[in-house]
Amino acid sequence: MTAPARLTPSTIALLLIPPLLWAGNAVVGRMMQGAIPPITFNFLRWVLAGLVLLPLAGWVLRPGSGLWAHKKRFALLGLLGVGMYNALQYMALKTSTPLNVTLVASSIPVWMLILGRLLYGVPISRRAALGSTLSLAGVAVVLARGDLAQLLAVQFVPGDAWMVLASITWAWYSWLLVRPPEGGYPASIKADWAAFLLAQIAFGLGWSSLMTAGEWLSLPPATAGSTHIAWGWPLAAALAYVAIGPSLLAYRCWGAGVARVGPAIAGFFNNLTPLFAGLMSATLLGELPHLYHLAGFVLIVGGILVSSRR
Repeated sequence: MTAPARLTPSTIALLLIPPLLWAGNAVVGRMMQGAIPPITFNFLRWVLAGLVLLPLAGWVLRPGSGLWAHKKRFALLGLLGVGMYNALQYMALKTSTPLNVTLVASSIPVWMLILGRLLYGVPISRRAALGSTLSLAGVAVVLARGDLAQLLAVQFVPGDAWMVLASITWAWYSWLLVRPPEGGYPASIKADWAAFLLAQIAFGLGWSSLMTAGEWLSLPPATAGSTHIAWGWPLAAALAYVAIGPSLLAYRCWGAGVARVGPAIAGFFNNLTPLFAGLMSATLLGELPHLYHLAGFVLIVGGILVSSRR
């Protein structure tokens, strides 16, 4: 096995772009609260992303591409990665802050350990268990906003609970990626990042459309002369950003960066997402970080460092 390549300036740039764009996704999602329902925002995001990918990888939707032989697996990937994860994140941002959301999402490696043990029988080492405990303690500090009494009373902001569920969803999605179906994914699809993503989007849009319909059925009736969507340039710019930046550009840069240095090193760059989110929130939303955010960040990253040491 060849050793991962050393970090070069170009590789560092590749690995810095995704967390920056993902932090921006949380901030933009927060800014769009009240302008568009969250599940509808997620649906339109992936519609645009799919349209951008069609010229690059439209062949994957043809009958002989190999996609349809694995339609059940791609339908599940589409449900978790496209239909649920970002929809839950946008729902979380209705009552939580981008910094809280991205800090809670930093616990995904911990949920991957737990789901790996529960679903696939992958053992958890003592070091990994210690790291998981530290990271979950960091999440608890963020959820309780540094107030032990609030933690004991389980008086969390609803958005924080949605983000915990989103993190578990993404952890399961990640396991499905590294545990392919029997016979593996078709080589032509696996080797083409655009085709692999479009295959998930195709099924994910079906799930997301059902969720969007349910969301609109549950919305209160609009008053005369008003709608539930504030159409305009701000919303158009937000949709263009989340469809191209966090959905496509970040996905491509992350894949290229992981291929160069491996997932272990790349994972440390992913932990920069809350830092970027905190800086953007303070600049664009006036939501300044607090001391408990720093404590939670230290515990989460410390837990991941302990878990990943050889």
